[in-house]
Amino acid sequence: MTLYPKLILDALTHVRYPGTGKDIVSSDMVEDDLRIEGLKVSFSLVFDKANDPFARSLVKACEQAVLTYVSPEVDIVGNISIKYRQAPPVVAAKPLPQVKHIVAVSSGKGGVGKSTVSANLAVALAKLGYKVGLLDADIFGPSIPKMFDIEDARPVAENIDGKDWIVPIEKYGIKILSIGFFVDPDTALVWRGGMAGNALKQLINDALWGDLDYFVIDLPPGTSDIHLTLVQALRLDGAIVVSTPQQVALADARKGIQMFENNKIAVPIIGLVENMAWFTPAELPENRYYIFGKEGCRRLAEEKNIALLAQIPIVQSICDSGDDGAPVALRDNTVLSDIFRTLAERVAAAVEQPAKH
Repeated sequence: MTLYPKLILDALTHVRYPGTGKDIVSSDMVEDDLRIEGLKVSFSLVFDKANDPFARSLVKACEQAVLTYVSPEVDIVGNISIKYRQAPPVVAAKPLPQVKHIVAVSSGKGGVGKSTVSANLAVALAKLGYKVGLLDADIFGPSIPKMFDIEDARPVAENIDGKDWIVPIEKYGIKILSIGFFVDPDTALVWRGGMAGNALKQLINDALWGDLDYFVIDLPPGTSDIHLTLVQALRLDGAIVVSTPQQVALADARKGIQMFENNKIAVPIIGLVENMAWFTPAELPENRYYIFGKEGCRRLAEEKNIALLAQIPIVQSICDSGDDGAPVALRDNTVLSDIFRTLAERVAAAVEQPAKH
């Protein structure tokens, strides 16, 4: 028995895709890779969407059609591959046309100082003369209100042309919004991912952010659908990954980097920030004690070929100033304020910040 492509294709015209009712040949679902080797037949079925619910059943239907309309001797079972058409990349719209640059601050795990870096980066950028907004997107553990001593603040709505807009709280020249303004701080927030994502979209799209040079987003720790929601809602100029030099934190930081590098997200990594890099006691200012390991982020930065933006030591004043609602970057001419100023300058240079206002 001699097999040829038209014989196979004619048999496949009897197979209809349940979603449209049309046969799979006229629907261009049979890939141009049809191969015939003696009685062995192989080809691929192409579906528009990944994880198509009809994929497996359609493969079985194709096998049965060839065996029925061509010959039961055809070797077809197990030789049909499933492919998916590559959807065009989704380019996020820019819902904040008055915002020049959007920078996300993330961490692979909690407790490494991501919110501290976010708060002080925002303050340092403002001190450089930039117009800055700060969104606390850490939906399950918002700490920005505490760090800016605005826990009791309650944003108001302003009606413009028939629409109510959320007015951000302003502190130290920074426009700030946090989910913490709208929930009881002593009550655990139990939300599904969709609810959390919708709340964040509202804080982004329905707020009067106005003209900003920088919009800093303090992301939740880890990798979750919240990150995907924000990436789809905004065009991020880049992401900063915060970690301690500890190996377990670095393993999670590596996952965070890989998340941003994923094709579905594709956000440039501005660089790494190593927090709790060392401890220097006040009475021994020349000494450094590497409590969580030494140079871990530097090695990771070299491995991933990304910048090490800053190494921040363990200093009591960072914790105290955060608890007191006055980020340490507000101070002038201290070691820590200089570190955060340098961090802000490097972030600005990385995203090609235009001239200061």
